[in-house]
Amino acid sequence: MSDSEKLITMDEVSKHNTDKDCWLVIGNEKTGGPKVYDVTSYLDDHPGGAEVLLDVAGQDADEFFEDIGHSKDAREELKSHLVGTLKLDPEEIARRKAAAEAQAAGNGGGISVIMILVAFIAIAFGLYKTQM
Repeated sequence: MSDSEKLITMDEVSKHNTDKDCWLVIGNEKTGGPKVYDVTSYLDDHPGGAEVLLDVAGQDADEFFEDIGHSKDAREELKSHLVGTLKLDPEEIARRKAAAEAQAAGNGGGISVIMILVAFIAIAFGLYKTQM
């Protein structure tokens, strides 16, 4: 069985959360699914420092990885640390769905704040113009 075929639960990943044993989950439906990586040997070489990786050790780090906009070289480096694929049992699928829905709801709230701010500025500008 190759590394990419080895199924690893999130429970197992969560046990690897120290500077001596650091695993991360990176990947999503758009990038071929969540994969598990052992980045312990890369901690000292990470351009952003070991602390960045240790902050998400034993967790799903996909959002952080994608938000940074890593280079093609970084993605190639990541492949060399592959341990296996995250096992997506019904519990994990439900957890990911809930997290995605919460994020979507949170993002919608940001749009609302912007809309209110724009409306407030427009009203204030209108009042200013009528007072002149």
